Amino acid sequence: MKKTWLLASLSLLQVIATQAATSSEGIGIGIGGGGVGVWIGGGPNPNPNPNPNPPVSKLQRAYSALQTWKSAIKEDPLMVLESWVGTNVCAYKGVYCVDPKEGLGDPNGPVIAGIDLNNGNLQGTLVKELSLLTDLSLLHLNSNRFTGLIPLSLKDLPSLIELDLSNNGFSGPFPTQCLLIPNLIYLDLRFNNFYGPIPEDLFNKRLDAIFLNNNQFSGQIPPNMGNSPASVINLANNRFSGDIPFSFGTIGPRLKEILFINNQLTGCIPEGIGLWQDLQVLDVSFNSLMGQLPNSLSCLTEIEVLNLGHNKLSGSFPDVVCSLRTLVNLSVTNNFFSGLSQDCSSKRYGGFDFSVNCIPGLNGQRPEPECSLIPGGGLNCLRLPGARPLVCGLLVETQNQKQETARPPKNPYP
Repeated sequence: MKKTWLLASLSLLQVIATQAATSSEGIGIGIGGGGVGVWIGGGPNPNPNPNPNPPVSKLQRAYSALQTWKSAIKEDPLMVLESWVGTNVCAYKGVYCVDPKEGLGDPNGPVIAGIDLNNGNLQGTLVKELSLLTDLSLLHLNSNRFTGLIPLSLKDLPSLIELDLSNNGFSGPFPTQCLLIPNLIYLDLRFNNFYGPIPEDLFNKRLDAIFLNNNQFSGQIPPNMGNSPASVINLANNRFSGDIPFSFGTIGPRLKEILFINNQLTGCIPEGIGLWQDLQVLDVSFNSLMGQLPNSLSCLTEIEVLNLGHNKLSGSFPDVVCSLRTLVNLSVTNNFFSGLSQDCSSKRYGGFDFSVNCIPGLNGQRPEPECSLIPGGGLNCLRLPGARPLVCGLLVETQNQKQETARPPKNPYP
């Protein structure tokens, strides 16, 4: 290759020399590390370096960002970053590159599309220079020892789809910069030290998975929770208080799992819960929910796990719930239920737990004095009366009316 390039250069020199002998114009040639440059004119080359500041490639910017981040990591007992040496960032452990135009001769070459340092036991902080990785789609940092705040610059990652910061030591209020990442779908902040309220905008984003469990979030759950299109929402093991939002019953039909375990929630379970006919897991255990259960629970035709245990719920347990064909695990332990149908009584073993209630004739119930004063006995929960087909039909009709009302009026002058 070098010999061919040299012969071509020599041929060009011969042509130029011939032209110079017959021309009154000045002719020059420059040969350097960047190739051959030819100019014709009356004097010296007017621009000896046509591109004095060549653009920095994406991989060069990535190298700068990753080396800055590496310097902020103080402990690496598993030697995960041992390969983070040199400019070939695509060879770094945990770094994944793709060629966005492979086979099309893309002059920009490969880009960093993913970083996966899960279970690396790395100790350090994140750096603002991570925003230079503008093609990054996945950032997985599960199970490390990262601490401090989330850099504000993460909002400048336009390609980021999945952000997993779980099981670290991050702290501070809810990192709202995560909600400014334009294409984010998966947000996992669980098992950290975040605190304070969560913003309403969380449920306005097109997130499919929201994991906030095992932090120190507090305050009321935003009333617009029903706006979320997510399929999984986990708010367990925090300090949320107040009622479950009424809009909880109008959340998108894609919802498969929702968990409120171990918070400080009070009030009633919303009647609209029956609208989630695709819901598979509902866990509201270890709260202070009161009142009677909504009959609309019987509309959850895909439910597999229903955990209402360790609350202050009362009344008769809806018998049709025990007849749901997909229900595998049902727990209402440590409540104040006072009635149970024959169908439910026949299923009180295996995955069905009715212990520590006030149900006559069943073993393992509360002492009589505890059942004489039902917590929240005067609580008025909005309930739809009637059998299952009527209740589920009313819910769907009510939801359709709400959606019709929410639609903008048609333009009479198209």
